[in-house]
Amino acid sequence: MASLGWLTPRRRPATARSVLAGEAAAEAARKATLGGDGGTLLEADRGAPEEPAFPVAGDDRAAAFFDLDNTVMQGAALFHFGRGLYKRKFFQRRELTRFAWQQAWFRLAGVEDPEHMQDARDSALSIVKGHRVSELMSIGEEIYDEYMADRIWPGTRALAQAHLDAGQKVWLVTAAPVETATIIARRLGLTGALGTVAESVDGVYTGRLVGEPLHGPAKAEAVRALAAGEGLDLRRCAAYSDSHNDIPMLSLVGHPYAINPDAKLRKHARAHDWRLRDYRTGRKAAQVALPAAAGVGALAGGTVAAVALHRRRR
Repeated sequence: MASLGWLTPRRRPATARSVLAGEAAAEAARKATLGGDGGTLLEADRGAPEEPAFPVAGDDRAAAFFDLDNTVMQGAALFHFGRGLYKRKFFQRRELTRFAWQQAWFRLAGVEDPEHMQDARDSALSIVKGHRVSELMSIGEEIYDEYMADRIWPGTRALAQAHLDAGQKVWLVTAAPVETATIIARRLGLTGALGTVAESVDGVYTGRLVGEPLHGPAKAEAVRALAAGEGLDLRRCAAYSDSHNDIPMLSLVGHPYAINPDAKLRKHARAHDWRLRDYRTGRKAAQVALPAAAGVGALAGGTVAAVALHRRRR
């Protein structure tokens, strides 16, 4: 069973590559600054004492940081983007299936096994290697309309709008490519996005990353770097996520929120008196005991649907 050790979730500190990824994401986000319902209260919220008005209007040293997958949007942005590239014949059906299952296993395990993660990164990067950044940005706009626009959670969108209405900046923070995240942020009227930075030379992707995917501790490093550059007070900031992998980011701010939480994040949030919101249906909300169930379901289900659709058209 030793070979399955990577399936056991574990916390890990930021590495040099995490710091590099976080700083690269913050730099990219600052360069590209882009000028619902109330949700279901979970058990930790019921009977909780009344809080002061939040967000605080006019507090320009506060900002909000939102995870993307299953927090702002149903499913995984990277997979929806992959579906769009597959439709445009960037790669073959067998590569779509392999890529989707790599992503599903990663979200299920919640850890970065070096060999497994390297294989997943190589698969994703090989798809865009040699393509121009401008080409992928243009295609990304189309893919947003095709696969993502209807998957935004209205409740989370309303939370983001509340921060904007209070005069605060709102950033997406995601392991998805920064180009994809930037498109989504712009379409939602947010300030900008922190995402995984793929290396490019003269506007062409090289097939390498700057640092590592913006995941776990790397997200916290990105938020820390951006806050320093923007002059923010993290104690007055808010962060929102569905995943226990984002506990490092959530722990940085004075106002952490668990949105559509997985079982481990819900447990942690209860233990630390964090606010919780769930915008899923009752049936889906009951499934939070399964690690990243919504993300895995979207990936695996999307793979089957895409393959089945392809077969019907042949």
